[in-house]
Amino acid sequence: MTWFTIIIAGILTYFTRMTMIVLIDRDMLGDKIKAVLEYVPSAVFPAIIFPAIFINDYGNFVEMNDPKIFGAIVAIIVGYFSKNIIATILSGLISYWFLIFIVFS
Repeated sequence: MTWFTIIIAGILTYFTRMTMIVLIDRDMLGDKIKAVLEYVPSAVFPAIIFPAIFINDYGNFVEMNDPKIFGAIVAIIVGYFSKNIIATILSGLISYWFLIFIVFS
């Protein structure tokens, strides 16, 4: 029963998202709507990333000496100066791994 529920939920989620892609033509949208929709990824990304950095598994805020915060700071600095997504992700991951496996171990 659980697998059936998961499969049905996945199908419903797929079709509700796919209908907006298939049924709406880009030419139907006005220039103002297109301009507003360009900001959606940059508005959603922090809402996904910040809880992963600042909230632990128990729903509490992490302490200031948490390696995730230092890794995020390194990633923000590298991203600001390089403007390269791959370099930003790799620098954040490598600095986080360095901190948890070398410094804080």
